[in-house]
Amino acid sequence: MKKNVTALQKGLNTGITLGVVMVFLSLTAFTVVLANIIGDSYRPTPVTYGFVIALFGFFGGLMASSKRGLPNDDWKNVLTSSAAAGLIGGVILAVPLAVLGSIHLNGTDLRNYLVMVSPDVMETYLFGIGLLPAILITVIIFAAGAILGGAFNKGAARAEWRARWMANSQEKIRSAWQAPRVQQVVAGRYSKLFFMVGALLLLFLMPFVWGSYWNYVMGTVGLYILLGLGMNIIVGLSGQLVLGYVAFFAIGAYAMGLLSSPEPLGIQLGFWPALLASILVAALTGILLGLPILNLRGDYLAIVTLGFGEIIRILIKSDSLTWFTGGPKGLRAIAQPAIFGLKFNSDVNFMHLILVGVLVGVFIAYRLQYSRTGRAWLSVQGDQTVSRATGVNTYQYKILALALGAAFAGIGGAIFASRNQFTGPEDHVLMVSINVLCLVIVGGMGSLPGVILGSFVLKGIPELLRDLTDYRLLVFGVLLVVMMIVRPEGLWPTRRPKLEKQHLSKYDPDNDEASSEEVSA
Repeated sequence: MKKNVTALQKGLNTGITLGVVMVFLSLTAFTVVLANIIGDSYRPTPVTYGFVIALFGFFGGLMASSKRGLPNDDWKNVLTSSAAAGLIGGVILAVPLAVLGSIHLNGTDLRNYLVMVSPDVMETYLFGIGLLPAILITVIIFAAGAILGGAFNKGAARAEWRARWMANSQEKIRSAWQAPRVQQVVAGRYSKLFFMVGALLLLFLMPFVWGSYWNYVMGTVGLYILLGLGMNIIVGLSGQLVLGYVAFFAIGAYAMGLLSSPEPLGIQLGFWPALLASILVAALTGILLGLPILNLRGDYLAIVTLGFGEIIRILIKSDSLTWFTGGPKGLRAIAQPAIFGLKFNSDVNFMHLILVGVLVGVFIAYRLQYSRTGRAWLSVQGDQTVSRATGVNTYQYKILALALGAAFAGIGGAIFASRNQFTGPEDHVLMVSINVLCLVIVGGMGSLPGVILGSFVLKGIPELLRDLTDYRLLVFGVLLVVMMIVRPEGLWPTRRPKLEKQHLSKYDPDNDEASSEEVSA
């Protein structure tokens, strides 16, 4: 009896949590929007809306029937927990439905109190059949979905046949990979070369297929990869929490604009000299910022750099500097690159330029990370006192990290300004720094593949969710929370360098030469 009560308690707790979430989603009409997307229509049918309710109930059943917290993994406990979750969740969802349904049937427009709950939304909630039947159907569908989720979790996800199938599949894949012919091809002299050529050719051809919109989106992802590579050096490797990273991005963009735009200075250098100057100015700014704050750590460093980023934004927006920065209007008609007379004035050309920049940036960041400099950064990140005690010049390497990270941001800012032929204060707000820091954390601190994957997640997925319009940030936030729970170390965590156990040589005092195996490192 005690086991059943414990399973019942777990189901009730899960049902209460999911029921509250469902009430919030219903009051914001998110459930109706999701039903619209599933049904691919402006107004959902009772079938698509019922499917959405069952889907959430199914998810609740999966949560309630998980092994964690259940006293016993038998069918009785699984079904008890999932049924309790479905019933209590359905009842909680039905309570506001009864209240809102009564108000709606009295002829009151609920949009005066809940903006998203229109009469059409309420008709969807009522299934077009009246208040009492709609309440019963809601509870029944939610409970049925939860029971189905619990049964699936017990019968399919934990079945022995699934474990055997997974083991057999893994063994077949392993055997196929370890086949002599496959290993011979992989170990071939030109295998890596062919793979790299094929990957580069694919990257070159994809912009022709994507179209203007997706070229712009993927170009933005590429620019954030460049920014993420720089932030990864500063935060992921050297351990310096910098929240004013957008300042270097702004300096690179404005350096490109001031040196290549006809107004306000009228210098009008070409793109390539202006790009080089943007990189140098951004790197120099990183050095100048780092010199007075070298001894700051953690939150203090974050606050100081945050203030620096805000100072730069206020300066470029100030009316008193309109003669130099363009003020709130920004800089226009920024030069675009050209190679041998070929102007980069199309989305495909700029996509190719960004791809080249990303490839070069990844190569440089990789060489730095796995060099002596990268190991020094990791030691500084671990413990600066111990690093100094072992002979690492922590000041030099921290300044170097800031300079290189700022240089990457300068490249991204310069290309950003040239691609848009415009840059202004609103392009360089604090959220840029937050987004770049988030993509490094989401991808995995110190991980180069993680930076690339994090950029796609933070800048690519929101575009895929554009059909959800007003709910994009809500769905995106839920995805981030789930990701941080499932993968707290990041989507692609880095592997720290490991020191192999050394086989020390036996020293013969009568012989100066050591007769043993070589020392492996």
